Amino acid sequence: MKILILYPNLYGMNTLPTAIGIFTAKLKNEGHQIKLFDTSTYEGLYNSLDTDKQKSENLNARPYDDSILKKYIKNSNAESDFLNLIQSYNPDIIAMSATEDMYPIGVNILSVLDEHRPPVVAGGVFPTFAPELTIKLSNNKIDMVLMGEGEDTLSELCRRIEDNKDISTIDGLCVIRNGNFIKNKLPKPVDIDNNPLPDYSLFEESRFYRPMQGKLRRMLPITTIKGCPFTCGYCNSPAQKEIYMDNNLNFFRKKSIENVHKEIQHCLKLHNADSFYFWADTFLAWNDKEFDSFCDMYSEIRLPFWIQTRPETVTEYRFKRLKEIGLLRVAFGVEHGNEEFRRRVLQRKVSNKMIIYNLNIVTNLKIPISVNNILGFPTETRELVFDTIEMNRHIRSDGINAYSYTPFHGTPLRILSEQLGYVEKGSLARCINNPTMLSMPHFTKEEIEGLRRCFVLYVKMPKNRWKDIEKAEKLTSQGDIILKELKEECLNNYMHYDDYEKDDA
Repeated sequence: MKILILYPNLYGMNTLPTAIGIFTAKLKNEGHQIKLFDTSTYEGLYNSLDTDKQKSENLNARPYDDSILKKYIKNSNAESDFLNLIQSYNPDIIAMSATEDMYPIGVNILSVLDEHRPPVVAGGVFPTFAPELTIKLSNNKIDMVLMGEGEDTLSELCRRIEDNKDISTIDGLCVIRNGNFIKNKLPKPVDIDNNPLPDYSLFEESRFYRPMQGKLRRMLPITTIKGCPFTCGYCNSPAQKEIYMDNNLNFFRKKSIENVHKEIQHCLKLHNADSFYFWADTFLAWNDKEFDSFCDMYSEIRLPFWIQTRPETVTEYRFKRLKEIGLLRVAFGVEHGNEEFRRRVLQRKVSNKMIIYNLNIVTNLKIPISVNNILGFPTETRELVFDTIEMNRHIRSDGINAYSYTPFHGTPLRILSEQLGYVEKGSLARCINNPTMLSMPHFTKEEIEGLRRCFVLYVKMPKNRWKDIEKAEKLTSQGDIILKELKEECLNNYMHYDDYEKDDA
């Protein structure tokens, strides 16, 4: 059977999707032919920006040389290229894997298909939480939806189509039959230790590179943990855990250290990785025994690696060990600086004192950190944003991300945003690098975007410059001029990257 995987994505969003690697390996093992159409190398697709370069220009991350990536940019038309591939390959089925913010790109690509097209199935977190909406908004281009983890469901779907058997009873599949929407039960979460080793061979060469610490690295993802033990109100990981619990299933799983090691060796051999990022919402959700086993295993490899974890999981012992075996950088989700708001709205029960203390444990070890912040939560105010700014001023971070709150389907704050009338029901969440889509009468979109673009300046520059920074918030030509001047001043005088260079040499 000939399968075409469609992966809608923006240029500059260089994280390799592990799901595509696993689907490719599994379907190849079952004897299918696989091709991939990945939109990540089309610069300016639908007027989008280079998200990695945008972060660098906004001082969220270190500047870097992207000349290697520029060689792989496609200047042709994505829809035309997709249609040409359909005509030459003639697939039996198209499988689209898309996040909510990338879904419209996928639908635009699919729009070139006529009535004689092959069946199209969509999977991912967004289709899982909004299967009917996924089909409804597709302009009759999506026929089926995979809910939950799709490895086994897609495999069974292809088998039944190939054998000309009924597909309407497959666990995890949603289909329309005779005008009725059929939603089958969720499949069991896959045993991640039994997944095949991922196959990334269908991706373009440029997709293996990712900017980190001001350099482009051949950095590949390694899965360690699926799911998250925490329950943040803006994230869909808790909702995934919840829908599986409703079916008496457990979504949170840890891969064995032995299989993590196998995946690392596999990526070294097949894809010549020079560094890794460990794909887990909370990398340090391991217990002490598991953590020590990982460190013992990775001490034989010692290539640079990146992780993300929670401030609550920090101990000096753990980060000393991680640094010894190659930890390059760690990302922390802080999101908000007001304790009461963070607890009540975001469902994060951790004190500012603990966040600041624990993150400074890491920076005192000369490990660069990036801190993720979100602006424009429902009911948030300008004053609350400055609580977040103030907390960031107490953290010695190498990178500061300031994202607009994005109301993803399947999250408690999406429901709250709809209830308060801040976002239209059925509207699609946009990329976190885009301006906010919430309409709040007390905190306008323009105010939120102005604060977002000046966030790093407020954190890094002295308070006697705040009046000038406030002028740069204005989304006007004069505001843009002031912003450009202030960013140059901040980069030259207040972004102290050199502190880490000896450790990164």
